[in-house]
Amino acid sequence: MLNEASIFARVDELAEEMVEFLRQLVRIPTVNPPGENYADCANLIGAKLKEFGYETEFVTAEGLPECSPQFPRVNVIGRMHGQRAKPVLHFNGHLDVVPAGEGWTVDPFAAVVRDGRIYGRGVTDQKAGIAASMFAIEAIRRAGVKLVGSVEQSATVDEESGGFAGVAYLAANGHFRREAIDYVVITEPLDYDRICLGHRGVYWFEVLTRGRIAHGSMPFLGASAIDRMARFIASIEQELKPKLALRRTRMPVVPEAARSATINVNAISGGQPIDAQQTPCVADVCRAVFDRRFLLEESFDNVRREVLELLSQLQTADEEFRYELKDLMIVHPTMTAPESKLVTTMASAITSSVGRQAPLIASPGTYDQKHFARIAGIEQCIAYGPGILNLAHQPDEYCEIEHLILSCKAMALGAIRLLGVT
Repeated sequence: MLNEASIFARVDELAEEMVEFLRQLVRIPTVNPPGENYADCANLIGAKLKEFGYETEFVTAEGLPECSPQFPRVNVIGRMHGQRAKPVLHFNGHLDVVPAGEGWTVDPFAAVVRDGRIYGRGVTDQKAGIAASMFAIEAIRRAGVKLVGSVEQSATVDEESGGFAGVAYLAANGHFRREAIDYVVITEPLDYDRICLGHRGVYWFEVLTRGRIAHGSMPFLGASAIDRMARFIASIEQELKPKLALRRTRMPVVPEAARSATINVNAISGGQPIDAQQTPCVADVCRAVFDRRFLLEESFDNVRREVLELLSQLQTADEEFRYELKDLMIVHPTMTAPESKLVTTMASAITSSVGRQAPLIASPGTYDQKHFARIAGIEQCIAYGPGILNLAHQPDEYCEIEHLILSCKAMALGAIRLLGVT
């Protein structure tokens, strides 16, 4: 019988090597936008996967507008065959990071190690997860343990901007599919001791209101598109938001306030450019983008219908009220069953590693589980990885080395228990 403690010991032996590999990843500034240095990072990961015994494949998202010669969208997949082809456990992480921003006290791409932490943009979100999953399987291999099932690792692009050139592209082109993959662990940092079952839905939409231009000294001769947009926003505040606040989901979304449906004005623009030299004109066009987060219990058709009803009411009150509604992004809510084998097995593995029961949560925002679920059709998918969620996208982002090691141990145990050993 396998002594699982020996796997923990092997992870501990590999800790220094894992930390150094993670630092190498952080030093490659894979900033999105615009998508810098993806190929360099994919090549580094691919070389390490090959060293660890994987068959590697690089897939560039050809044909997508965001994939250009200057900023190619390069994904990497590694496959390690077990004694049998199935079951297959797939670890996925995204290699892109958001811009560093202001407020750092260290170089965001130097991967400084201090006080048991690795600092750097993307170290938590989520290059630590990529390192942890790769070294989890390597610990098993170096221990001389043979897995019955097979393992895949992928590092994909553009998660921060929707994942369309990454997981979505790979799923749409048959690299990720239900028939080939049984379990997916996305190594997002939802905190190293918790399992994320899924996420709420999102509907991004744009509303354009039209007015009638006139001289600014005689606005009564025109009709302001900005005033009309203001009326629409007021109707959201007064009519829609109170309804949304009363809707609650059964999903264990954190924080607690995110268990209600929400809407936010993401951007607004109307009239003349604010920094341009101004002329006295009534604004004839106004555009705004809205971010509506919806619940597992809400249907998308009803979500969109509520928006249209508000606009229709305004048109009834003002026969000259003209608008255009454009759908920008639609992501349906998804949640893996808490009683599924993947969830129960990983929860047990986390308990063995961390020393306490793993809470089951759901994310207020979306991540690449949406594509694994909707496009690839894979039902058993969770997010689990090292890192503290609240540090993502913050200045002085860091990952505790202890969390990196504990997550690596949990992933190794989860792989052994899901795939079996000979």
